[in-house]
Amino acid sequence: MTVEEKIKASETRIFKAVFPNTTNHYDTLFGGTAMMLMDEVAFITATRFSRQRMVTVSSDRIDFNHPIPAGTIVELIGSISHIGTTSMKVRVEIFVEQMYSEDREKAVSGEFSFVAIDEHKKPTKILK
Repeated sequence: MTVEEKIKASETRIFKAVFPNTTNHYDTLFGGTAMMLMDEVAFITATRFSRQRMVTVSSDRIDFNHPIPAGTIVELIGSISHIGTTSMKVRVEIFVEQMYSEDREKAVSGEFSFVAIDEHKKPTKILK
């Protein structure tokens, strides 16, 4: 499989319903919950691409463009945006959909950096 094919095959999509127990006093999704979900999708994407142990080393600029109200559906999409020797970047976008209409918009986006590690927790090459 080529690198381009692996990138395409590793794209990860997860859907979640936004329930009241995940929202703040404004009745919108907690920012920290959104970031946790994004990191999880980024981790799955990085692991699906590399099939190695991956650890998050940083999150780069996360933009919250639109609030995500309770009672909506979110789709998180993770895709590889950069591959280095031992690290990679994964872009994650969150789209919010109304449950009872076809309205959909991008609400949050950000990038996460990961490093591949070996059994001794030392950085190791991603592409061998």
